[in-house]
Amino acid sequence: MRRIVLITTMAVLVALSLVVSAGFASAAPKGHVVRPGESIQKAVKAADRGDTIVVLGGVHHGTVVIEKDGISLRGVNAVLKPPANANSPCGASGFCVNADNVSISGFTVRNFRDNGIIAIGARNPKFISNRAINNGEYGIATFSSTGTQIIGNLTRGSDDAGIYVGDAPRANATVVGNQTYDNLFGIFVRNARHGKIAANQVHDNCLGMLFLADAPGPAGVFDVRGNNVMNNTRACPAHGEAPPISGLGIALLRSKITASSITFHQDPPPPPSSTLAGWWQFGVSKGRRPRTTP
Repeated sequence: MRRIVLITTMAVLVALSLVVSAGFASAAPKGHVVRPGESIQKAVKAADRGDTIVVLGGVHHGTVVIEKDGISLRGVNAVLKPPANANSPCGASGFCVNADNVSISGFTVRNFRDNGIIAIGARNPKFISNRAINNGEYGIATFSSTGTQIIGNLTRGSDDAGIYVGDAPRANATVVGNQTYDNLFGIFVRNARHGKIAANQVHDNCLGMLFLADAPGPAGVFDVRGNNVMNNTRACPAHGEAPPISGLGIALLRSKITASSITFHQDPPPPPSSTLAGWWQFGVSKGRRPRTTP
C-alpha cells in the first residue's frame, strides 16, 4: 500500500514539474522568421514581449507599426519599401515605434513619403546598422523619447534631416558611428537635452549639425566629439521654415551647448544669401575638415 501511495505521489510531482516547465518554456522569448512575400506586420502582431523577428532578404512592401514592448527586428539583406497606400500612426513611414525597448537593425528602408524609421514617446529605442535612403522627411528620427541609441546607420537623401532627436528634455540619446549625407541637415537636435554625438561622418549636406531651441526649448547638454564634419556645401533652397542654406558645418540657434565639448574650424563665411540670420555659426564647411574634439 505504501508503495502504491509513493508511486502515485511521484507521478503527481512529475506531472506538476512538466506543467511548470511548460509554463516557463511558453514564457521564454521566441524567434519568428519572415520570408520574402510574407508580412512583417503579421509577425509583429504574433510576437510577444522579448521576441525576435528575423526578416530574410528581398524587398518587402509595407509600413510596420510596433506597439509591443521589447520586440527586436533584425533584417538580413532585407529592404522595406512603401506599399501602394502607406499609412501608420507615424504617417507614411517605414517603421513606426510606439513602444519601449524596441530594437531595429540590419534593414534598408527607402522611398517613404515621410520617415524611414521613427519612434514617438518611446523608451530605449535602438536603431543599429540600418540604411535609410531617400525618405521624404527624416531618415531616422525620435520624438519625445528617452535612451535613444542610433548607432552605425547610414542615412541619405532626406528632405529634412538624416538623423533627428527632438522634443525630449531628458533625451539621453546616443548618436554614434553613423554616416549621414545628401540631406538638408545631417544631424538635427531640436528641443532636446542630454546625450552624446560622436564618431559620425557628416558630409555633403546643406548643414552638417544643427542644434535648435525653439518653443518650448531648450536644447543642449550634448557631448559632441570625434565627428568628421566636412564638405557640407550643398545649396538647398528655402524649405518649410528654413531659408536657403549652404556651407554650414555645425550651427546653434538659441541653443545652450555650454556643457558640451566642441571645438571647431572656422573658414570664411558663405555668401549672405545662404546664411541664417540670428544663428550662431559654429563651424563652416568649405571643403576642409572641421572636427569636433577627439
